[in-house]
Amino acid sequence: MRDLGAGVLTLDTAGRVTSVNPWAERLLGRSAREMAGQDAHDLLHRNADGSRVPREQCTLRRPLYQAPAEEGSEEYFLRADGTTVPIIWTTTPLIRNGRRAGLVVVFHDFTLHRSAVEDTAARTAALETLTTRLHLLAEVSTVLITTESTQGTIRRLLRLLVPELGQWAAVDVCSAQRDVLERVAVRSSEHPHRARRLRGPVTSLPEPARVAVNRLINGDRPVRLTGDELLHDPDEPLAATHQVLFERLGGHTAVAVPLRTRGRSYGILTVARTGYSPAHTDAETALLADIGRRVGLVMDNARLYHEQQNVAETMQRQLLTPLPQVNHVRMAARYWPAESAMEVGGDWYDAFLLGDGVMALVIGDVVGHDLKAAAHMAEVRNMLRALAWDHQEPPSLIMHRLDEAVTNTSDAPMATVVFARVEGPEGGPWQLHWVNAGHPPPLLVMRDGETRFLEGGHGPLIGMSATLRLGLDWPDAREDLPPESILLLYTDGLVESRARPIDLGMAKLRHHAGVLARRLAGRSIDDFCDELLARIAPRGDDVALLALGLPAAGVGAPGDTRPPPPDQSTCSPADPERAAPGSRMQEPEVLDTTHDEAEEV
Repeated sequence: MRDLGAGVLTLDTAGRVTSVNPWAERLLGRSAREMAGQDAHDLLHRNADGSRVPREQCTLRRPLYQAPAEEGSEEYFLRADGTTVPIIWTTTPLIRNGRRAGLVVVFHDFTLHRSAVEDTAARTAALETLTTRLHLLAEVSTVLITTESTQGTIRRLLRLLVPELGQWAAVDVCSAQRDVLERVAVRSSEHPHRARRLRGPVTSLPEPARVAVNRLINGDRPVRLTGDELLHDPDEPLAATHQVLFERLGGHTAVAVPLRTRGRSYGILTVARTGYSPAHTDAETALLADIGRRVGLVMDNARLYHEQQNVAETMQRQLLTPLPQVNHVRMAARYWPAESAMEVGGDWYDAFLLGDGVMALVIGDVVGHDLKAAAHMAEVRNMLRALAWDHQEPPSLIMHRLDEAVTNTSDAPMATVVFARVEGPEGGPWQLHWVNAGHPPPLLVMRDGETRFLEGGHGPLIGMSATLRLGLDWPDAREDLPPESILLLYTDGLVESRARPIDLGMAKLRHHAGVLARRLAGRSIDDFCDELLARIAPRGDDVALLALGLPAAGVGAPGDTRPPPPDQSTCSPADPERAAPGSRMQEPEVLDTTHDEAEEV
């Protein structure tokens, strides 16, 4: 609130000063450091002659205890030089978690209005103006902290500014080329339909206009514009950007403020006055400048948000491995990125051949949702790869070694992991040999649609200390993999969300997998994965999915000359021709489910 045009103090529940804005420092002749921690009543509140006001008569403190808010103009504050200053003031309680956590005192020097002290209407108007400005700033702050798109936030902001601070307003945003402005929002209280038609690129700027725009958006001060100069002076540089606004929407004056923060410039906010409305005052101009800085901060945060999402998602995609091809066994994998940068995290899948010729399958999820979680995911993934290759041991021993490595040599948090070996002679039969460290169980899907979660091999999460494990370990589990069955390994984002509990999500996964196994018999494992994701349509968290399709009995055995199926997929996200729906490269075909044998859960 540095540019509110009024002094602002915040007090704790004991009435001690916790913060002071620059206006208050100037009005009182005291620095924030001098006032911090002082009892505000004892330090400042005085009668007109400088005598102390009894604490029990202090009206400014009432919202600390009972009153919802107080206001007035018959009080005085003591300046550092010993003089008193008459103030017009309002106090409001700070509410946190339903309880009073302190007090906000907003005040202004009432000296210049002494001649109007006896005029009740003038005093009321001054107080109402201050209160209205406070309420507007509070509403602006509420709009700017919403999580919707930047353009949506800007349009909501203009609905507050028009007609409160002007009859029309526009926001121009710099494009990536920096030579083109995009008029993303225009609002007019008098010509709403004309305003909507003024959105779009502002192109073909002559050199004087580009220089003037760059000077404005890279500066720190507002620029006042007049309609006469923009409409009739051919040498006015900003006519190229603002003349059409004045022609279509009218107006006699406007204020253009830069949308700038942290050394970055994002555009221009322009607010204009029309008809008999007076030009913006210095206080209103300062308020608009403060709003411009707040909008710039929102746009900068949005930039950082998308950069983090892109870095995390790109990093995670680069770490997801191409799938090996093992005779007639079919494999497919999908990575469905989170909708939010805050949800991109530590999900991964892996499949690789071990030194003894056995294929290893991995699905895992490191605790956390951010770029750091993605980095920890890479660390745990590489540890597991190295241990599995170097030690040809049962999965339970590999998991034990991984747990010790993560616990003692890494700062990675806990992780859930399924580590499995697909064992058997060439051509089958095959057997799954696995352990599960706190991860959702694999799903085995038969050709006839029968499904079963593989609940065995379950143990504690990776990264827990031996004390927390309390003697728990990871038992080896085994399961025969029938011909033409499908094994699904997946992360919890596929079956769990804020709107759906995990047990309901697992039932939904089981239902759709069974239906698709019957409907897509003879189709590729890639089609199966795409249709499954299209039906479930995960929301929120990121999702990793690894599918293993077993051939028919005898296929791949010695003497079998049939070629491998065409869908020997290396279905990593790097393969755009077989991109998953989650890769956002193509929309999958959605099958008609009218004749499904069971109702969707």
